[in-house]
Amino acid sequence: MDIWQLNLRHLRAFIATVERGSVSAAAQTVHLTQPAITQALAKLETLLGQTFFERQHDGMAPTPAAHVFTPRAIAALHHINSVRVTMTQVHAVIALASYGSYSAASTATGLSQPALHRAVQDTTLVLGRTLVERRGRGIMLTDAGQRTARGFRLARAELVAGLSELEALQGRESGRIAVGAMPLSRARLLPRVVARFHREHPEIDIMIAEGAHIELIEPLRDGDLDLLIGALRDPGPGNDVVQTPLFEDHPIIIGRYQHPLNTNDIAALARYPWIISGSGTPLREQWERMFKDASVPPPHVPIECGSVITIRQILLEGDYLTLLSRDQVAVELEAKWLRVICPAPPGLVRTIGITTRANWVPTKMQATFVEVLKTS
Repeated sequence: MDIWQLNLRHLRAFIATVERGSVSAAAQTVHLTQPAITQALAKLETLLGQTFFERQHDGMAPTPAAHVFTPRAIAALHHINSVRVTMTQVHAVIALASYGSYSAASTATGLSQPALHRAVQDTTLVLGRTLVERRGRGIMLTDAGQRTARGFRLARAELVAGLSELEALQGRESGRIAVGAMPLSRARLLPRVVARFHREHPEIDIMIAEGAHIELIEPLRDGDLDLLIGALRDPGPGNDVVQTPLFEDHPIIIGRYQHPLNTNDIAALARYPWIISGSGTPLREQWERMFKDASVPPPHVPIECGSVITIRQILLEGDYLTLLSRDQVAVELEAKWLRVICPAPPGLVRTIGITTRANWVPTKMQATFVEVLKTS
């Protein structure tokens, strides 16, 4: 179902009933009448196709479905952090943050521009902070707006996970796993894992977003991605994420098959033009350390690039060198388009692993995907 059909007041009534054990006690907690609580629970059960309570003479006993959904609902409301915000407002703020303008958000969501304007303005009033400001002829989210959008996105992720877990409780596999794929993971690891997982769980959708770490870390923090796979950062990107190592990768120095160089002499390597990813990436740091450890000044990098496809094509055009994992160019090496000039020095190692949010609670299927990653 569409999570935007959910009513946040109904979720609050549901949580209060679970925690307090009766409609009368829940009514006192959320300041609604008992008939309003009863109606809210009935609407929620009908919408989700679940029975959340067994009505007993001394109160309301939560069913297994209620126990599954309660933590997700609590987490979602925690991220929203206001009893006055509505689901329409959550939807509008996320849409505006995602698409950058009212017109684009309207086209993407089907909500009218006046409805979006009104919902965002109402959210501003409810929260007491400015979410959007005009910049020339366009608009931008303020810092407060970006923080609010992140909270709303994380709330959405929790609710989507909760609905998936309710489906699983009824014996139906559903849901989606959103993976951020950094360059090294795309060659062999991720394709192998995705194929294996899909064979075993064909009903689960997998969305793969390719990019560099700097492009993927914020979507991970926002809840738009569930996990990142690729080279881990040292130091890590912050206490709000967790890095889990999978294996170590030993890069190799590569050139075109007819490259004239055939030595591991660092000074000789420095005389050729290099194609390396941008400053701040683990591979660039390893490359710089290779020359520093040999007391050779790092050569000028005329081409900065993180795309293996682009690097491969440039290598074929001249006597360029690069530093990559063997897995990233396995096909090209086998086809004799490229060749290994020499191994990188022994100390050049990248740790490849998984990055997740520190407070991420995966669904059963998401946890299974992670386990497949760890055992592949």
